[in-house]
Amino acid sequence: MAWNEPGNNGKNNDPWKQGGRDQGPPDLDEVFRNFGKKFGGIFGGGKSSGGGSSGGASAAFVLILIVAALVWAFSGFYTIKESERGVVLRFGEYHTEVGPGIHWKPTFIDSVLPVDVTSVRTLRSDGFMLTQDQNLVRVTFEIQYRVFNARQYKFSVVDADNSLHQATDAALRYVIGHSIMDDVLTRGREVVRQNTRQELEGIIEPYNMGIVLVDVNFRDARPPEEVRDAFDDAIKAQEDQERFIQEAQAYAREIEPRARGQVNRVMQEAEAYKQQIVLKAQGEVARFEKLLPEYLAAPKVTRDRLYLETMEQVYSNTSKVLVDVKNGNNIMYLPLDKMLNPNSSSTTPSNATPVLPARSSTDSNSQSRSDSGRNSTRSGRG
Repeated sequence: MAWNEPGNNGKNNDPWKQGGRDQGPPDLDEVFRNFGKKFGGIFGGGKSSGGGSSGGASAAFVLILIVAALVWAFSGFYTIKESERGVVLRFGEYHTEVGPGIHWKPTFIDSVLPVDVTSVRTLRSDGFMLTQDQNLVRVTFEIQYRVFNARQYKFSVVDADNSLHQATDAALRYVIGHSIMDDVLTRGREVVRQNTRQELEGIIEPYNMGIVLVDVNFRDARPPEEVRDAFDDAIKAQEDQERFIQEAQAYAREIEPRARGQVNRVMQEAEAYKQQIVLKAQGEVARFEKLLPEYLAAPKVTRDRLYLETMEQVYSNTSKVLVDVKNGNNIMYLPLDKMLNPNSSSTTPSNATPVLPARSSTDSNSQSRSDSGRNSTRSGRG
């Protein structure tokens, strides 16, 4: 049953009316006065004769101060990431620099500016620029940089990123203004990139912006739309030229070692042939030197022996012999190849070998002298 419903023997169940008197909700002033009395006793305060209102106000003020002090203390903790450095300012003036981790600062006295010193930042610069030969090109450049000094990055210039962008435009326009259009669009891009980097480093060095350049990339260079097709053809022709040059160089690198190998082989063969001829000549000389004393001792026998040896060497390399008979009109032909071949000797026709004519007495005497000379030569060899 609800407390405000009638009944229950005519009794009222109102919780604020207990003991026959009306009890309202607790008075906040009384609660703070009681709380102030307790804290007043802690801080050495006595009982006030003029009332408890001033004591309650002082206790509330002390409580507020304690809570504010706790909030102020906990609000001073902050964290610096691994890739950052913290620049601490005390009353707006540079004080120190802190590394990664959890730190504490007095709030409203110090302030911290975190600066990323690890990540590589990118800055793009593009626009129409005038070349040395009074032509207009649209150039797109990209700068990659990194912060290495947080204090210089924050306080050397008003805005380091904007200052770097303006310095990039100035350096790029200076380099493009001292280059011709063909070099900017075709084969001179690397030179433009290197010159732009050198010029940019020279511009930003005196400002000490705490920035280091990581890379400078020449993204694109385009002529105006009116002459774009013609320059595209020129660039394509330039690329074809470079490709043909590279192919020719590759072919030369392939052919040159082969030609050098052939040259070395021919030189080695020539050297071997030279040594062979020299050794052969030296052998002939040595043989002649050994033959000379024999010739001086018996000239006729030596001549006959040399003649017979030469004829034997000549006829050993041929399979056909023609014999001229003295005082006759017939020439005798001896097919030695068929005579030495036992398989073909049985099948050789009778007309293949002409009949040998009878030798005259003069031929017999010549043959006898030849046989005697041969026998004497063999005896001389023995």
